[in-house]
Amino acid sequence: MPSTGGTVEVHGHRGARGLRPENTLPGFAHALELGVDAIELDVGLSADGVVVLGHDQVLSAVTLTDTGPAHPGDPAFPYVGKAIRGLTLAQLRTVDAGVRRPGDAFAATQVPLPGTGIPTLAEACDLLGPAGVRLAVELKTDPSWPDAEVARFTSAVADVLAAAGLTGRSRLLGFDWRVLTEVRRRDPGLGRVALLERKTLVPGTAWLAGAPPDDPVRAALAAGATALSPEHALVTPGLVDDAHAFALPVVVWTVNEPEDMSRLIKYGVDAIVTDYPDRLRRVMTEQGLPLPEPTNPRPQGLPATHVL
Repeated sequence: MPSTGGTVEVHGHRGARGLRPENTLPGFAHALELGVDAIELDVGLSADGVVVLGHDQVLSAVTLTDTGPAHPGDPAFPYVGKAIRGLTLAQLRTVDAGVRRPGDAFAATQVPLPGTGIPTLAEACDLLGPAGVRLAVELKTDPSWPDAEVARFTSAVADVLAAAGLTGRSRLLGFDWRVLTEVRRRDPGLGRVALLERKTLVPGTAWLAGAPPDDPVRAALAAGATALSPEHALVTPGLVDDAHAFALPVVVWTVNEPEDMSRLIKYGVDAIVTDYPDRLRRVMTEQGLPLPEPTNPRPQGLPATHVL
């Protein structure tokens, strides 16, 4: 079955993780310059209630470096290794997100940008809104979170997108499918993407908001999903056909090798999430598929707050 509309979308993973620092404004700007249909990004909630970008619930030494305390004698310093939920925006603002740890797999292809800070979701919206791309916003929760905290986090993210006028161009993503059920209850105008990986589909899983894992397409529909997003190792032609039979687009992650991109395009997936949008664009060019137009970031440059 061909992908919906006979095309495949380019989704930049964490911006363009293989090329620029992930979940940063310069990384998003580079993805826009290459040409993408959507930017995938990850968010957490600071101790003082600000939605900030970051892939892990705990600040990772792979992608982040301490520069100094937010104020002299701060007992919470150093901040790397601590949970985002336990740190204020002022503390998070001191962390350098522009240099990946040497020896990491992406360090060989990623251009370092020292002095790049952790942005807020509002700042990301300020950059991405005028570019016209869609936002795929993953909420980093897990089954250990109380329902009330999931609801509070989801509401905070939805409020930022609404304030930016981006509700209609945004989808919220979650491995923890309580995010989907909460979004459907609170703001059905937001897209809801059911993320899947092997560890969330084991018998007795707590990730799927109570749904059984044996039929992921129907389980995702029951949770309120408007799209299905499996890891690429789970994708088969049968899964794609089953999702399409229920009008669920299939957004596959994270695909970095050209041969895998070609195979998944043949399967009929609707979008491919990749750390290397440039590679996917080359594959699509070779197959004669339409490409998203490159977009120049705002002429006045990035918000000053992206720099430490």
